[in-house]
Amino acid sequence: MTSASARDRLKAMSGTLRGMACMLISTLLSAGMIACARYVSKDIHAFEITFFRSLFGLLVFAPVFMRHGWAPLRTKKLHLHACRGVIHVTATMLFFLAFTMSPLAKMTAVFFSAPLFAALLAIVILREVPHGRRIAAIFAGFTGALVVIHPGEGEVDVGALVMLASAALWGVGLMVIKVLSRTESSLTTTVYMGFFMTPIALVAALPYWQTPTWAQFGWLATVGCLGGLNHLFLAQAFKETDMTAVLPLDFTRLIWATLFGYFVFAEIPEIWTWLGGAVIFGAATYISVRESKALAAAPAAKGGERL
Repeated sequence: MTSASARDRLKAMSGTLRGMACMLISTLLSAGMIACARYVSKDIHAFEITFFRSLFGLLVFAPVFMRHGWAPLRTKKLHLHACRGVIHVTATMLFFLAFTMSPLAKMTAVFFSAPLFAALLAIVILREVPHGRRIAAIFAGFTGALVVIHPGEGEVDVGALVMLASAALWGVGLMVIKVLSRTESSLTTTVYMGFFMTPIALVAALPYWQTPTWAQFGWLATVGCLGGLNHLFLAQAFKETDMTAVLPLDFTRLIWATLFGYFVFAEIPEIWTWLGGAVIFGAATYISVRESKALAAAPAAKGGERL
């Protein structure tokens, strides 16, 4: 099949199918990034991996600046961008650190709890009205996290606790994004995130710095490129169709993580990982879908005014 015919077939697909395809690719890229980071973490510290992830992720936007100049940097919310950068880089460092300590599938399942933290913080800090079904979903999601970790059996999984801390910080970051999205474009928030993350990650990595070999540098570049492409396909998935159509496919991240864990690292996930992961994911998806519908209904309720 030629590239032209492939493009024609892609255009002939419905927006929903294109969105679903982009979401599946995004989840595969995300799991691949994590597997590469886990592989190179044998010799390179998680904080250094975060630096190279941020650096290569920022370089992805070089063509944007070549085309639009410095226009994407125009903002009146620099303090919020800085706050998000600090939160995001800390969450990412903990994220990669957790994957060096515990199985891929288990950590992926625990990280599904990030939207739950965001929903809880929105109630506590943003004073959003806590409807009964939302509270029930949050409670169910955190119960699922306990199922994954099952702290009553044996030693406490430190990696799971680190990932929970990362998910909590991601939840805070999602709340900051929610505030920024009222006035800022997604491009502006993403670029500023890279600008703040990269130097902070470098400072954090210096005490653990080990100059990568060419082979390790190739793995680190792969981590950055896969991470950047992941965000690109995720954004395209939400652009092609409604969030409710593609968000359930995010659960395939757990499937990809399980496959990478089994074939690359000889990891076999426990049944608790699947049970708890499904509960966490179901609760997080319910909250995200409900919020998406509420945001879609808001402009109509205000005579078409955009939030």
